[in-house]
Amino acid sequence: MGATGVLLLLCALSLAVGARHIPPGDVWQALVDPHDPEVEAVVRSVRVPRTLLGLSAGAALGVSGTLMQALTRNPLADPGILGVTGGASFAVVLAVGVLGVSSLYGYVWFAFAGALAAGALVYLLGGVGRTGMTPVKLALAGMAVTAMLNSLTSAVTLTDTEALNRHRFWAAGSLAGQETSVVLRLAPFLVCGLLGALALAPALNSLALGDEVAVALGRRTGWVRVQGAVAVTLLTGGAVAVVGPLVFVGLVVPHLARALTARAGVGPDHRWLLPLSMVIAPGLLLAADVLGRLVAQPGEMAVGIVMAFLGGPFFIALVRRRRLAEL
Repeated sequence: MGATGVLLLLCALSLAVGARHIPPGDVWQALVDPHDPEVEAVVRSVRVPRTLLGLSAGAALGVSGTLMQALTRNPLADPGILGVTGGASFAVVLAVGVLGVSSLYGYVWFAFAGALAAGALVYLLGGVGRTGMTPVKLALAGMAVTAMLNSLTSAVTLTDTEALNRHRFWAAGSLAGQETSVVLRLAPFLVCGLLGALALAPALNSLALGDEVAVALGRRTGWVRVQGAVAVTLLTGGAVAVVGPLVFVGLVVPHLARALTARAGVGPDHRWLLPLSMVIAPGLLLAADVLGRLVAQPGEMAVGIVMAFLGGPFFIALVRRRRLAEL
């Protein structure tokens, strides 16, 4: 309940704070019975779509991060760190710059394919060697693949003016400049991914005990991971196609959710972790977006940049642990 209350407060701030601060009473008036056309335009046409996009993209990235950490039993797993976001980004730029695809429904399929291919490549590279797959090796493989994909993305944008112009704003990661219709077009993909992730919660609890125990409990571990990969692809690909390559949301949120469930005495039960991630992640993303509007007034700082400032130290703190245990 506390997390939900904070999320509602952040939604209100997202509607009220910006280059023009609007009192909460005027925001409510613009939503239910508008009288001021200027305030109505700001609230309904600009900030409502932005807030809805923050809620949907945040939920998608938070749940995909929790899902990836559960499937790989890796506390460093995150769509951005493990190359999934980079794969989706490169595929979108390739579709726009080389193939001339301009509609969301056109290039979102490329985002799905890029996310799936990059995730599979990182997973294969992270398992190479005598020691097998470890959290740090998987993170390093993800960083290497992400660096390669970023280089390829730069090569495409530098040779195509249209792709460069579209990529400059999108690559920073932003919730601004979208219409409500974009959120509605994205919704079917995210709803399918979220429902698929929630349905996997009992199986994820079994995987947390180890593959051998999960098999003894009747779980088909390979099939569970395939279903999880599809859900992560839908969530990450759909979010990245619209808001750009936001990083660290999927890394930070699962750890916050586990801390809250531990405090509540529930433990790392994914039947609680996944729904809680759907609440914490949008709150974190909206908080970063509001902060970006406040620190750079009268302009604003892209939410992707703010998340990088917030998530970078968190990632370093995790890596510097003496023993980075599997989940």
